[in-house]
Amino acid sequence: MRGRVIRIERISSRAGVIEEPAVTSKGYQLADAAQGKNKHHAEFAVYAKSLDEVAVLLDKGFSLWMGAKGKRASLIAPRSLRIVRSEDCISA
Repeated sequence: MRGRVIRIERISSRAGVIEEPAVTSKGYQLADAAQGKNKHHAEFAVYAKSLDEVAVLLDKGFSLWMGAKGKRASLIAPRSLRIVRSEDCISA
């Protein structure tokens, strides 16, 4: 692994907003693609306690709920996300 995950960004955010991973009392909320058309339903939600855990699940094909202040959260596919690691931020 190449450093600790410090941020997960949506590659193409909605205009005028900065979206961040949705966090609940259970942790970051994700959806398993194996649930097919039902993956967005709350009863099939999967939770991760850290961004590092989220990154592992994204690599396995899970989608991540992303939201912004005043905007409803959206389910975002892993191909539409950028994982930023601490190593990526170090300048030489």
